[in-house]
Amino acid sequence: MKITYDREVDALYIRFQETTVTTKQVEDGIALDYDGAHRLAGIEILDVAQRLANPDTLGHVVFESGARSEIADRTVAAP
Repeated sequence: MKITYDREVDALYIRFQETTVTTKQVEDGIALDYDGAHRLAGIEILDVAQRLANPDTLGHVVFESGARSEIADRTVAAP
């Protein structure tokens, strides 16, 4: 999985797999990308800083893997 944030256009993209996609707009500024087997391949959110209660959230990422007790919390450089 790859998460990218483009501050210049205020867009967040979460890529689950690198593939050719079909995009479905689910709401103004929110799109879901699906692969050829109709599995979720990515999520795009436009105007993301405006949609968050605290835009500083974009500088903090929590990685979770396995059981809930195995949480790795990492602060990343602000975008």
